[in-house]
Amino acid sequence: MELLPRSPGEFASARYWDRFFRQRGQRAFEWYGAFPELCPILHKYVRPRDKVLVVGCGNSELSEQMYDVGMCEDIVNIDISHAVIRQMQERSGSKRPKMSYLLMDMFQMDFPDAHFQVVLDKGTLDAILTDEEEATLAKVDKMFAEISRVLQIGGRYLCVSLAQAHVLKKAVEYFSQEGWVVRVHQVASSGDKQQFVLPVFVYVMTKFRKMPDSAPRILEICPEEQDKPMRVESTERLVAVVKDRQHYALLCSQLSKMPCGEQVSLDLCDKESGRPRYTLHVIDSPSVKLSRDNPFAIFIIPQGRETEWLFGTEEGRKQLAVSAGFRRLVTVALHREQHYKDMAGIQAELSGKVMELAPPGLPARHQVPFLSVGGDIGVRTVRYCDTSPLSGEYVVEDVKGDGTCYFRRLIFLSNRNVVQSEVRLLDPVPLSGQKKRRKEKKKLGAADPPTAIDKSYLCCEHHKAMVAGLCLLGGPHPLPGTPLAVLVVGLGGGSLPLFIHDYFLQACVAVVEIDPSMVEVATRWFGFSQGDRMQVHISDGLDYVAKLAAEAQYDAIMFDVDSKDLTVGMSCPPPAFVEKLFLQKVKTILKPEGVFVLNLVCRDVQLKESVVATLREVFPLLYTRRIEGEVNEILFCQLNAERQRDPAELGALAQALERDLQQPGLPWDSSYTLADMLQAVKIL
Repeated sequence: MELLPRSPGEFASARYWDRFFRQRGQRAFEWYGAFPELCPILHKYVRPRDKVLVVGCGNSELSEQMYDVGMCEDIVNIDISHAVIRQMQERSGSKRPKMSYLLMDMFQMDFPDAHFQVVLDKGTLDAILTDEEEATLAKVDKMFAEISRVLQIGGRYLCVSLAQAHVLKKAVEYFSQEGWVVRVHQVASSGDKQQFVLPVFVYVMTKFRKMPDSAPRILEICPEEQDKPMRVESTERLVAVVKDRQHYALLCSQLSKMPCGEQVSLDLCDKESGRPRYTLHVIDSPSVKLSRDNPFAIFIIPQGRETEWLFGTEEGRKQLAVSAGFRRLVTVALHREQHYKDMAGIQAELSGKVMELAPPGLPARHQVPFLSVGGDIGVRTVRYCDTSPLSGEYVVEDVKGDGTCYFRRLIFLSNRNVVQSEVRLLDPVPLSGQKKRRKEKKKLGAADPPTAIDKSYLCCEHHKAMVAGLCLLGGPHPLPGTPLAVLVVGLGGGSLPLFIHDYFLQACVAVVEIDPSMVEVATRWFGFSQGDRMQVHISDGLDYVAKLAAEAQYDAIMFDVDSKDLTVGMSCPPPAFVEKLFLQKVKTILKPEGVFVLNLVCRDVQLKESVVATLREVFPLLYTRRIEGEVNEILFCQLNAERQRDPAELGALAQALERDLQQPGLPWDSSYTLADMLQAVKIL
């Protein structure tokens, strides 16, 4: 049976609708939105004494239900279909004496001006505005003009719609330009996943007298979970918010019907500010055997730990989901700009929303567990935030790691899931006579983490590997007292140059940093300082290297500089730093027995192969060390191919270097060994 039109234009044809309703018979046809879902919104805007006009009524039961529940009785229904008007007159008849059905064209209505307090449209605008052709838009303008004419000042045009972008934009622009207040409600879902995938919206346009063009337009949206409207600044923003809601509904529908092949991510935003409050990732694990107890769980990532491999990468989250033993796991990352009271508060806030992401077949009253590391939401204290003209917005924050350790991190908000620099914090050492007082002191809380910097600890795995690479220098190994000239391009928090300065006692370290703000941050927050053997040069690394005299000056050159261009598949270093011409300049300032160490972070396989090929053209000897669980790859480049060593020999050299670095009076972190850093080195 053909019930749908051959072309969208037939939606405006009386002939089509006559045929449609004759074929459909007495069964009510609801475009979308049943009365129980629409009722809470209609109750806000339809009063019992209002005179209501329903345009394009069809054989919907909406008017009858409004009448029967006492919402309103003075209802006039119009339609262009003879068949449906006759059908509805027979159906209502004497049962609803105050309600009428009239055969009438809404583009040319017979009613006097200002005759109604409410005009109700359920799907009619959507049926008319099927495209953006000039003739269609002219027809819609005529429809809106007639609705405006028959409405009183203060009257409401209620339009139930799926809110396609061009439909919503047209309605909002037309009526807001006329000075009307425009509010868009999202209709609360009935929970029936089979009924309609896309959410239904009600546009509420309230008529006011024509205002000057300079008067501000009032545009608002009411999401389904809140009554309080949110003001938006433009039609474009309103359309974008609605589009986000539609995408979310489609996502929930897909997740409710089948497992997701790829990880799905989405942000849940704060109602007041509109800023992201939670970032969710949905991970399905088909390899986990399904049982009654493990279909679905929520994992709250402790604050400050969202950058760790287990939580911050796709592979890590896959491993987490399998280890947790749940068929579908939703990980939840907490944002630094937001405040969270405790796990119970987060659970109460999320419990309704995350159920919309439940897997297919989940029982309605299934108790979904909320998991975390030790049941803790973590500790994050933002110490400092600012904006740099070069690096953009950044924050310095203290976070509690796994266990009792605290760490201080530098984060660029343009790439908020990447830690730029990190140091471990130490409890302050008590002075003599303060031991008793210290014992009585309460444990550190969220507002009072330790502040002393542990300079013996290299938090970043790639920094450990870069230091280990110094064993490649001339002689059996570089003694800490051997004079070394080291160039480090990229300061960050200063951990790498500071470690070299402190543990290689005769090393003179030149640091090149393009952003003066980072020097201030490193000095104030990360324990960095300059002196006779440590100098920072504010310059672009490209310019600094180019201006150096073309003579061997440095025993070691280290590039640890991030790229600000996020559109390139290489985030470290910027592409210009690995161009052949520039690398040849680097070669000229490296001593014959020296080592050039490059931190390479490149997700683009072809681009990475190109970079390695260029390095090979310039440097005869090349080693590489992949950092496990990270994208980082450390490349060690030398000028003399005859000095090639196998991994076992490199490990022995690194072990010897580590013994020499452990000087009396200097703390040493024993949680890793430099030999470990070179175990997996490959010769390219």
